[in-house]
Amino acid sequence: MIGRGRLAAIAVLTILACPAGAQDGGGARPPAAVTVQTLAAQDVTITATLPGRIVASGRAEVRPQVDGIVTDRLFTEGSEVEKGDPLYKIDDASYAALVAAASASVAQARANLDAAESEARRLQTLFDRKVASEQNVDDAKSDRDAKAAALQVAEAQLLAAQIDLDHTTIRAPLSGIVGRSLTTQGALVTRGQAAALAVIRSIDPVHVDVTQSAAEVIRARRGLGDAGLDEADQSVTLRLADGGTYDQIGLLTAAEPYVDELTGVVVLRLTFPNPEQLLLPGMYVQVEMPQYVARDVILAPQQGVTRDRRGRPVAMVVSADNTVEQRDLTILGDQGPHWIVTDGLADGDRIIVEGLQKIGVGMTVAPEEQAAPGETGN
Repeated sequence: MIGRGRLAAIAVLTILACPAGAQDGGGARPPAAVTVQTLAAQDVTITATLPGRIVASGRAEVRPQVDGIVTDRLFTEGSEVEKGDPLYKIDDASYAALVAAASASVAQARANLDAAESEARRLQTLFDRKVASEQNVDDAKSDRDAKAAALQVAEAQLLAAQIDLDHTTIRAPLSGIVGRSLTTQGALVTRGQAAALAVIRSIDPVHVDVTQSAAEVIRARRGLGDAGLDEADQSVTLRLADGGTYDQIGLLTAAEPYVDELTGVVVLRLTFPNPEQLLLPGMYVQVEMPQYVARDVILAPQQGVTRDRRGRPVAMVVSADNTVEQRDLTILGDQGPHWIVTDGLADGDRIIVEGLQKIGVGMTVAPEEQAAPGETGN
């Protein structure tokens, strides 16, 4: 016989050994808590990041158009100049002498013409009186015409001499910023020499030449013809070498209708205002260029998108009855921390962004909407 005390002890041990679920009739496990984000369809501008270089909108190399010794530099290096401003002065003594000699030749030719015209008129009068022969009149007229042509030649020579004299003052061929002087006072310069005396660059506005692969050009143009894709605004933004964004908006102004055989790229030219002269020719920059607009697409957070065993993008969403569904996605590209999804997700879907490791397809979950940036949970 077993004593009552021993029976009581066995009963207590038996109760303690029973699982809690067995005591309450086998209650179900509570649904797993997950964080979701409700998606909304929207129009998204597809952009491409392209490398480029700043190019001056105007560039002129200053060269002499006459021979001579440089006597003066008339500008401050690195300053702004206007078209026609004097930059250098060349010794003009010999050119002034040529102008004086040409002026004398013009005066002499004009005097000869006056005499020839008087002689022609006199002989015409005598011919009218039957005193002079017709041959004499013709000779006088021919001499008068020759003297008139000689005057024109002399005037042309005077004009050429005056042009050379004017060219002894070398002037700015365009408005812009003049760089450092590449010659000095006392240097001998020659007409049409290869070496420039200075370089002037116009940098407001500036051009940005960027390169885009032929494949990207084809993809963008095909995208414009697909359903739901429209041509994007041609305004572009600029990212500088320090990582900052330029505060002026540029425009696409030209596209080279040619693909380089060696590199397979197309050159595009953009124009940006540069009122503060922050952009300088030769700078490396990156351009954010709109390609086209995708209509009614979903921006899915990248943390909510995974890959299946075949490497295809998938997402877990919470249905209306709070069960988990798996969606296969078609991704167009990325935009910041989001994937641009064209198929697989719809407006109003709740994508799971946290708690993926503890759920499976068909499970019932307890979704909680992701807090907006700056908000804190209770």
